[in-house]
Amino acid sequence: MNQPNDAEARRAIEPVVVYPPDTLDPPPMELYRAARAGASRIAEHRAEPREAACFRVAAGQFFRISSVEGSQVGDLNLWAADDLNERFFSGKTRALHGTHVTTGDRLWSTIPHLRPMATVTEDTLSWYGIDEYGGSVHDVIGTRCDPYTHHALSGGGEYHHCCHSNLTRALVAETGADPLSAELAVHDVLNVFMCTGFTRDTGQYFMKASPVRPGDYIELFAEIDLLGALSACPGGDCSTGHSSDAAQCHPLLIEVFAPADGALTGWSSPPRNGYSRNHGL
Repeated sequence: MNQPNDAEARRAIEPVVVYPPDTLDPPPMELYRAARAGASRIAEHRAEPREAACFRVAAGQFFRISSVEGSQVGDLNLWAADDLNERFFSGKTRALHGTHVTTGDRLWSTIPHLRPMATVTEDTLSWYGIDEYGGSVHDVIGTRCDPYTHHALSGGGEYHHCCHSNLTRALVAETGADPLSAELAVHDVLNVFMCTGFTRDTGQYFMKASPVRPGDYIELFAEIDLLGALSACPGGDCSTGHSSDAAQCHPLLIEVFAPADGALTGWSSPPRNGYSRNHGL
């Protein structure tokens, strides 16, 4: 390797956070917590093992994803309920909040809308932090297991219960869209409960057994009217592999809660991004 004389000096340059979120309006967490305290459960859905379920949440409501029978990770997609073109933007969420999200972080939508779709209000795994391998929980760095990558890595194998396919089937069932159109609406996910990071030596994406246990949950506040889809990943707790029928898998529970009337006085759903879209033309 032809290493320059000043290699160590170059490596020693301190990093600069690209998108410091300090100028963003902070979520009103105390208001959300007060509203949640008096909320009532209005809907319940189950994502069965190696399958996905769709659910709807109105702006100003809460939704909770829970482990109910065993350690299990889930792949979450979100869309604006009235426009599937506005969807969760994992890349920008990662740039603003980091590789993994927890309480107080927001899930952002795609350009040109770019606004908060949901805010994490509770996370029973927030204690996990970042482990000695660089792993943490609820990542926005992985894509989703998909049959195309499986086909490439397996030398041509067909597998139809990857999260990409599960989410596609659920969206078809919910909206009546044709399968090819629905597939194009499926997007990079929030990997709920999944414990992941990057290896220190090669920089490769890794996963390890999720710390989630029955009773653990992540809860989010819907900033806009949402259509969601959650896949119970065929990797189970992702301790050994994914896209397989060999892993032990469990269902995930989705619950929707509506605050009492007047509990969100002063709050309003965020508008779409105000950029003119002129692009200097």
